[in-house]
Amino acid sequence: MFLNCHSYHSLRYGTLSIEELVRQAYELGVKQLVLTDINTVTGIYDFKKECEAVGIKPIVGMEVRKDGKLLYITISKEFSGIGEVNKIITEYNCENKELSEVAPEFKNVFVIYPISNIPPILKEDEFIGVRIDELNFLIRPEYKKYISKMVVLHSITFGNDEEYELHKILRAIDNNTLLSKLTKKEICRQSEYFISEKELLKIFERYPEIISNTKNILDAYRFDFDFKQVKNKKFYTKSKEEDLKLLSRLAYSGLEKRYGLNHEIAKKRIEKELKVIDELNFCSYFLITWDIICYSNSMGFMHVGRGSGANSIVSYCLGITDICPLELDLYFERFLNLNRKTPPDFDIDWSWQNRDTILEYIFDRYGRDHVAFCGTNVEFKYKSIFREVGKVFGLPKEELDDLATKPMEIHDRNSVVQMVQKYGRLLEKYPNQRSMHSCGILISEEPITNYTALEMPPKGFPIVQFDMNVAEDIGLEKFDILSQRGLGTINDTVNLIKKTRGIKVDIRDTALSKDEVKCNEYLAIGRTIGCFYIESPAMRGLLRRLKCDNYRTLVAASSIIRPGVAQSGMMREYIFRHNNPDKFEYFHSVFEENLKETYGIMVYQEDVIKIAQYFGGLSLADGDILRRAMSGKGRSLKKLQQVKDNFFNSCKRKGHSEQLTTEAFRQIESFAGYSFCKAHSASYAVESYQSLYLKVHYPLEFMVSVINNQGGFYRTEVYIHEAKMSGGNIQVPCVNSSEFQTTLKGTDIYLGLMLLAGLETKLAHDIVKEREINGEYKSLENFIKRINIGIETIQILIFIGAFRFTSKPKNELLVEARLLLINFKPENRGLMLIEEPVQEFKLPQLKRENFEDAFDEIELIGFPVSCSPFDLLKTKYRGSVFVKDLLKFHKRQVKMLAYLISRKHVPTKKGTMYFGTWIDINGDYFDTAHFPNNLKEYDFQGGGCYLLLGTVEVDFHFPTITIHKMAKMPMIPDPRYSYDKEKQYDIHRQIKEDVSMTSRKPYPQTHEIALPRHKI
Repeated sequence: MFLNCHSYHSLRYGTLSIEELVRQAYELGVKQLVLTDINTVTGIYDFKKECEAVGIKPIVGMEVRKDGKLLYITISKEFSGIGEVNKIITEYNCENKELSEVAPEFKNVFVIYPISNIPPILKEDEFIGVRIDELNFLIRPEYKKYISKMVVLHSITFGNDEEYELHKILRAIDNNTLLSKLTKKEICRQSEYFISEKELLKIFERYPEIISNTKNILDAYRFDFDFKQVKNKKFYTKSKEEDLKLLSRLAYSGLEKRYGLNHEIAKKRIEKELKVIDELNFCSYFLITWDIICYSNSMGFMHVGRGSGANSIVSYCLGITDICPLELDLYFERFLNLNRKTPPDFDIDWSWQNRDTILEYIFDRYGRDHVAFCGTNVEFKYKSIFREVGKVFGLPKEELDDLATKPMEIHDRNSVVQMVQKYGRLLEKYPNQRSMHSCGILISEEPITNYTALEMPPKGFPIVQFDMNVAEDIGLEKFDILSQRGLGTINDTVNLIKKTRGIKVDIRDTALSKDEVKCNEYLAIGRTIGCFYIESPAMRGLLRRLKCDNYRTLVAASSIIRPGVAQSGMMREYIFRHNNPDKFEYFHSVFEENLKETYGIMVYQEDVIKIAQYFGGLSLADGDILRRAMSGKGRSLKKLQQVKDNFFNSCKRKGHSEQLTTEAFRQIESFAGYSFCKAHSASYAVESYQSLYLKVHYPLEFMVSVINNQGGFYRTEVYIHEAKMSGGNIQVPCVNSSEFQTTLKGTDIYLGLMLLAGLETKLAHDIVKEREINGEYKSLENFIKRINIGIETIQILIFIGAFRFTSKPKNELLVEARLLLINFKPENRGLMLIEEPVQEFKLPQLKRENFEDAFDEIELIGFPVSCSPFDLLKTKYRGSVFVKDLLKFHKRQVKMLAYLISRKHVPTKKGTMYFGTWIDINGDYFDTAHFPNNLKEYDFQGGGCYLLLGTVEVDFHFPTITIHKMAKMPMIPDPRYSYDKEKQYDIHRQIKEDVSMTSRKPYPQTHEIALPRHKI
């Protein structure tokens, strides 16, 4: 009898999860239940599964509202009816088509109007819903005549009194108002919770027609839906046979290009793969991906195909990926096998500058009725919960900041804060809003509105109303269309090299990105700042510990840095075995046969599957459950336990001892965190190597491109320092030489106008555009005549030195600008300055102190350019030991002066510790470790230079300094404020540092890993 149930997918309205809604109905003996969330079908597929699991007949529809007002409730007669409703909501969301007060002509939909919105004429399948508190209206003639078209309308929105209060809080959040100011119209009735059907029938017993109409609707509906049937675009051509024919032709054509005509091993692998692809009906999936890549190539875009799709030789021959599966012995079954229950996916990266063009092509090529992004449900998070809930209780901003930033235990204990905490806890994990999946695109065979309504987020591409897990569940496979800055850097560097040197670098030539002597030297010493994926302090430290001097080791390093390997302790063990290959033995022959390349250690997802299969005798289906657990998908503890039981039983049958089996599974289990498949690591390694090749051979072009692509792990200052270390002559922005982005002229690097935070983007572009059209600016006066600018912005440009071509000191330019702009009206700019000659101002000589420019630079772009941070220190001391000599000081105490680059917060069993990255006076990088007990007395004091005292620990060729004491070194007072003692140290607080946080568990030490180095 419940025709109108809301779950919490009625965002900021309902309080019940799908599971809880169904559970409460089941406990009351309900046999038929209707889910009608507000303007959404997010929960209908989970609802069907939950209902059928407990023997309830699931019925679905949608409650249609406009601006919070209930227009009508729709209930599908069959599944196609949902598509009809989805279509009108999609037009409302995406095309701004108004929702009418009266429902349109539906074919397979029942419509229920509230008593407050009865249309002039009721169609055959249209009814009026009557609530319990509206029954007394039925004695009135205007309502009495409709009794034969009425149904029971007992809505469900919350579960109990506490949740009713939570509902009101959600409504206040949604309406951005105080709880006390909510009106009755903005909240649901206080009766919208489950009561027994018996009780409900008793209330309506005087109106058997109403009860009968309600039952007829419930009995008429069938939710027939095949979850297993693939809903993606079926064929790229016109049929399955033609798809296979085209895919085979393209694969063999690519085989010839990649391997030549007579490569029998490659040919056999292609035959095998094509057979599996065809049997699993994935030909169209490959061909659509190939089509997108063809378009990308035609536009001259660079892409990287990665993920498990790079395990396939067919994808390699089609040009989707650039990783040879034979060279790296990649395991196709990791990507696709006949036992796999879920569809595979390709991860394709483009530059962040090109991705929107690719997306437009996909939407246009495959039809906007058939293409959409996956949605994601953004949940209420800790900080946002306390801000949002605190706001509706009327707390001031200062208290909201405290609630959001301080741990719950130290919050004020007053009654309002206690209420905020109480309801805040209840809100955790509630969906708050829908957003766009970062990369998942769906391409359907039937119109996508058959399955979901679409929404239009600010980014401008429509999204479905469910997430990738539901999409996968119902048979819609996503195409991952990603973007990253690393590819933008590579692409821009190649273009810049062509422009500055006239050299065309074919960066996709794999001969460049595999084994280049000088690149290998850089890799081995971790000289990789700016390079994709391999520039972080942790990665540079790993490269040095491994003395990584080849592509294969780089592939392994790309995976062992991942949390799954590092946190299991396998990274530490890998480093030991790599450096001591004669100091261990494989504890079983299967590990030697399958994992020899990685010294018997599971580094890639495939390694776990191989050990499970060849050592444990598990089926590929069980291996797939392990794979999904390792990639963070479908982490079902129950299924994992079944796999574990199968593993132990199988090992027993194979004759393995219990000790051996326990150790093997311990290693599998410890690895079951996030990790890469080998092909993914290989793809990353190729891109890393491409970046490195450009850094090694074209360092200035490369660093300029890194700066323009807004860097990677570090702040811009670090990349400018790196450019300087590579021979670049850094110039502050100039109105005659700078572009919007940073530019290279010979060895001069002109910082872009975009780096001036106080300069509007439009104005920065206007300065460049005007110069391109009418030539360089001749003077400050000439600039003011041509650019519509105010005194505040002129000051920014003067202080940064953008008018240094005039050879006038900044003080003089500033006075001149004020005299020019005094009583100046922008609308008269052209008239006044063209018709009247510019006055020559005779100004007194204005003296500037040393380092005033440096402090201007810190204020305007965040760091000094005209000098080094060390030059601004009061002390002349520069340290007793330098980075170049650290390897000689193992276990010895050193005193160093260093500039802080970044620090990473890491939890340990004893409290927080930090790893710091610094540069010395020579500009060389080094790393430090700061333990909890030491940080109590010698903590970080923000960005700047520090005096460090610590002991050098050389761990496999990599020195780290364990800090005992440190002190931030005072800088000279700001010479610009010599007359104002209070302001002399204000700017010092603007010296930056990069702080990154992590919530991972502490890495285990060698003795805690206890990985056997001998046979068992």
